[in-house]
Amino acid sequence: MELFELTLHEAAERLRSKAVSSVDLTKACLARIQAVDPKVQAFLTVTGDQALQAAQAADARRAKGETGSLLGMPIALKDNHCTEGVKTTCASKILYNFIPPYNATVVEKLNAAGAVSVGKTNMDEFAMGSSTETSAFQKTHNPWDLDRVPGGSSGGSAAAVSAGEAYASLGSDTGGSIRQPASLCGIVGLKPTYGRVSRYGVIAFASSLDQIGPFGKDVEDCGLMLGAIAGQDPRDSTSAPMAVPDYVAEMKKPLKGLRIGVPKEFFPAEGLDPEVKASVLKAVEDLKAQGAEVKDVSLPHAPYGLAAYYILAPSEASSNLARYDGVRFGLRVSGENIVDMYSKTRAAGFGPEVKRRIMLGTYALSSGYYDAYYLKALKVRRLLKQDYDKAFEQVDVIATPTAPTPAFKIGDKTDDPLAMYLADVFTISINIAGVPGLSLPCGFSKSGLPIGLQLIGRPFEEGTIFRAAWHYEQSQDWHNRRPKL
Repeated sequence: MELFELTLHEAAERLRSKAVSSVDLTKACLARIQAVDPKVQAFLTVTGDQALQAAQAADARRAKGETGSLLGMPIALKDNHCTEGVKTTCASKILYNFIPPYNATVVEKLNAAGAVSVGKTNMDEFAMGSSTETSAFQKTHNPWDLDRVPGGSSGGSAAAVSAGEAYASLGSDTGGSIRQPASLCGIVGLKPTYGRVSRYGVIAFASSLDQIGPFGKDVEDCGLMLGAIAGQDPRDSTSAPMAVPDYVAEMKKPLKGLRIGVPKEFFPAEGLDPEVKASVLKAVEDLKAQGAEVKDVSLPHAPYGLAAYYILAPSEASSNLARYDGVRFGLRVSGENIVDMYSKTRAAGFGPEVKRRIMLGTYALSSGYYDAYYLKALKVRRLLKQDYDKAFEQVDVIATPTAPTPAFKIGDKTDDPLAMYLADVFTISINIAGVPGLSLPCGFSKSGLPIGLQLIGRPFEEGTIFRAAWHYEQSQDWHNRRPKL
């Protein structure tokens, strides 16, 4: 087996046993990036020299007796995570030359753990999209079929892990942007509970929905990554003062007696591919065979989640993106006066999807429409949260599909925004309710494309989701399959 094919924890074990060095692992990832990224286009910036310096520093720390699961491990970062001295563009022309003077908290934590960043990954512009096609710079391709999308908005981070260009990566998830690309790329991705991970230094899309989370080749990799980045941060007032458990120990607790709910509103659901439905229901039966209890639950307001999301998220985006005006940082287009300069800068700097969402949000917040749209969406949000609270009185984990279909072809949905929005129909309500959700592989379509199972848990009970996911994974080999590039 090639070094780049290892999981994060397998590579970490080789480091511990001194079979390889961090420099060896980093060189293997950089060579893999050089070999396959011209086809995959997962990275916007590759930081090869810095990565090798960090790897040498990690090897020196190990030589002094320091240990750690991420010490010396090559990882990748989504390009909306601020990195001191390294370009952070959010895949937008308006930030094409922005170099932050500081690190995001999650980057600080990974650096402290000794992780080695090999670069910044492509994404949908300002995280607005479901296919990584709205990036201003390039389209990322799915490693399983280069004619198909990797999902979005964290498509570059998912594709990089799937293609073996990094052992793990970070993404952000506002309505499914970690879980949906994890599903489409055949890897594991977790959106933690809102407040579990600091958002400080991560460029905002919708502040009440955004959450940072990990991608890994298997469940244990995600557990190791979450353990490194979770925890309260005084610089983020929404981060929760909750203890961070040992997620790897949590996931290996016995499965017997765990209660898994299947929401009747999601089977059937509009646009659900029969192959996806069959694979997900088969996965639930496999968990039952291992000792889990399975029962039907109801999330009656889930069908309204998509509509509520596309009021709430654009409304917050229209406020958050007002700061990009050509004055303080990023692109500046000269104009006859300040209003003309604002207008020309924003017209040239934002892409069509970002403009669409800014306009939607501004309209929803405007006088005369606030009550009809934004206030109503907030009420739906409360009802959705109550649905999940009631369901979790009966079960410990809820199982659904992650995405309604396997990966679709590049260009298939770019002319139909509503069809693109439906790609997140199963993931959006989790962000609205603020609960954690994980996607892991549960099968392949007849055409050889990955299918994802989504497991949802109570707030701050990521360990319970990991337990269900890890036990399912141990009985299957979906996570061991790799794309042939």
